[in-house]
Amino acid sequence: MRHLLAALLILLAPMAQSEAPMTDDFTAQPETRWRFFTDGVMGGVSEGQVAFLTEAGVPFARMTGQVSTANRGGFIQMRRDLPEAAPETATGIRLVARGNDQRYFVHLRTRGSRLPWQYYQAGFEVAGDWAEIRLPFADFVPSGRMLRALPRPESLTSIAIAAFGRDHAARVDIREIGVY
Repeated sequence: MRHLLAALLILLAPMAQSEAPMTDDFTAQPETRWRFFTDGVMGGVSEGQVAFLTEAGVPFARMTGQVSTANRGGFIQMRRDLPEAAPETATGIRLVARGNDQRYFVHLRTRGSRLPWQYYQAGFEVAGDWAEIRLPFADFVPSGRMLRALPRPESLTSIAIAAFGRDHAARVDIREIGVY
């Protein structure tokens, strides 16, 4: 009962601050919500993993791996399907992240993203210390011409963190991710 109350307070805290609800803060069995996959689903050779860790009592996800563009590959990704769409009043994605001084990406899928390679993408930089990052929906670029110019928050179906597009060692930690 105490854990249920603590989880409820964590979920309600952002709403009390008049922000849109959190998508995830990696409490309460995140391994049941987040999936990890690589370009191996299309013949690539990138490798990696996601681990759910705790530091100073605060849970977070750590995605690590080696991204390789060999064999037409080039990504590792952790993705969560959203149980409900974001409020139409949401204006972007907010995350708290740190990492290895590299560029990573948030990928969004919507009800209009029918094909596996369709998504909206916005990049962000990480350094060694935790930092809040805000990515307005206007910064997201569609992966092709068959998608709308901008994602609509009420149409979101999944959110992902991706190491993408170039050969590199990836390590990115995510403590919170949601809409604002």
